[in-house]
Amino acid sequence: MSDFGSQLQSTLKGLDNVRGFYFFLIFLNIGGVGQLLSNIAGFVIPGYYSLVALNTATSKDDTQLLTYWVVFAFLNVIEFWSKAILYWIPFYWFFKTIGLLYLALPQFGGAEVVYRVVIKPISDQYITGGSTGSKISNAVDDAAEGISSGYSK
Repeated sequence: MSDFGSQLQSTLKGLDNVRGFYFFLIFLNIGGVGQLLSNIAGFVIPGYYSLVALNTATSKDDTQLLTYWVVFAFLNVIEFWSKAILYWIPFYWFFKTIGLLYLALPQFGGAEVVYRVVIKPISDQYITGGSTGSKISNAVDDAAEGISSGYSK
């Protein structure tokens, strides 16, 4: 039994070394690998949790992950349009990876905070409230109805 315990400890210690090396590569960003590794961290961890959530009976984890994917998409759109500026920020990919982990890991609840503080006030104007929101909602409904029925106005 102690042999199993020592094997488990050595395996976990090896994973610590892999995680450290992963962050080190992102930090150095040699050959642009920081961007790739940062995006992998932003997809793989929440992707795994999403696959697990599909097999659970509760909807709490589904809501949490859907919130993450909305925030992730929002931040990717902003990053796309500001990429020329972001490349000048030192260690940007390292900070982005830390931020993505904060958003993705359920124990932090970062995606919920960003959604509630930043995205929800903006989206409420266009989805649920005001005349602009109803115009957009009506246009989307009309387009969806036209596509599903094969008829367009």
